[in-house]
Amino acid sequence: MTSFSSLRIARAALVSGIAATALTGCMGAGSAPQLPSANFVANQEGPGEGYIIGPLDELQIFVWRNPELGGKVQVRPDGRITTPLITDMPAVGKTPTMLQQDIKLQLSQYITDPIVSVIVTSFNSTFSQQVRIVGATEKPASIPFRANMTVLDAMIAVGGLGEYAAGNKARLVRFDKGSGKQQEFSLRLNDLIKRGDIKANVRLQPGDVIIIPESMF
Repeated sequence: MTSFSSLRIARAALVSGIAATALTGCMGAGSAPQLPSANFVANQEGPGEGYIIGPLDELQIFVWRNPELGGKVQVRPDGRITTPLITDMPAVGKTPTMLQQDIKLQLSQYITDPIVSVIVTSFNSTFSQQVRIVGATEKPASIPFRANMTVLDAMIAVGGLGEYAAGNKARLVRFDKGSGKQQEFSLRLNDLIKRGDIKANVRLQPGDVIIIPESMF
């Protein structure tokens, strides 16, 4: 009888071990990958991607020797601008260089070889140029992306984690232009902000979304 009972106990332990192993494998398979670490201060600063004009951006347009054809304009919510001799020109989605070339082409109908400059004086940017932080943070927000921006910079901008934030369960959602697919990466915000773990700081890209869940208890 003792041998039979021992056999049953051993078999139960084996089944439990297999189930635990399978569960652990499933949990590991569902976890999001991590991004490479970034320094708190970049080793070498560099320019970001060309700025993309967004709705409500303010622009200063200069036309050399023809100042009356330029001036300060604001991009309308529909993404267009109007200047002297130019009506309803699309501006959103273009870099300042692209827009000045389009303005130059339109003005060429009226003046010979115009020289045009476009300067963005107030930035709002498109969603693809912003970083959005939502969930358990002090003040969820969309902030303009800037070159060499990291997760730490974004968290400082929104005032850090909320009281009940599960920072180490946060996720970063990123659109991969190459594959046309959305990617998801895990973040360790508790380790970064509360423990000062430099390895938990990662570099951001324009359009990133940081999602911070609340702790269940």
